[in-house]
Amino acid sequence: MFEIFYTYLTDKIRITEEEFELIRSKGIIKKLRKRQYLLQEGDVWRYYAFICKGCLRTYRVDAHDNEHILKFLIENWWAGDRESLLNGTPSRYNIDALEDSVLLLFPRQDFEALRDQIPAFDQLITNLIHRSYIASQERIHAAISYTSEEKYLNFIEKYPDIFNRVPLHMIASYLGVSPETLSRIRHLAVKK
Repeated sequence: MFEIFYTYLTDKIRITEEEFELIRSKGIIKKLRKRQYLLQEGDVWRYYAFICKGCLRTYRVDAHDNEHILKFLIENWWAGDRESLLNGTPSRYNIDALEDSVLLLFPRQDFEALRDQIPAFDQLITNLIHRSYIASQERIHAAISYTSEEKYLNFIEKYPDIFNRVPLHMIASYLGVSPETLSRIRHLAVKK
């Protein structure tokens, strides 16, 4: 799994073998079976997690036991709860595997030390945080501005790899529409 992470890093930054070995020494391989939790609501998240293989989701469950999916996560993406990690507070989210998955976990202190010791790695993480913020803004804008059909078409366009791996009822939850509405939208989209 470290080979996958090495490829990910070297596609984005210049890193020496010694720097990568330092990174490797801090990583922990975590395997999840389908439906197994990476994080449960109420637990404190203490890692930076890189997805080598698989598909996960981050979600909350409301007082009526309805799931609200915040995001899907696939290979070469990062997973976790930044709020819980940075504040040391219990998470308000669940993260579970939609497929058998393999991740690399880096304990927070080790990860921050790596950022201090390897400037290119620090720059990569800073850029990822900025892109994540922009993606969150775009998601909020879509949620408050787009029609249900526009949300669906935008999702297919932006995340074709996820669309084919996730059950439709979960996509409906992510989009904030009922499964019936999503079914109607899909039917109309096929006719166009």
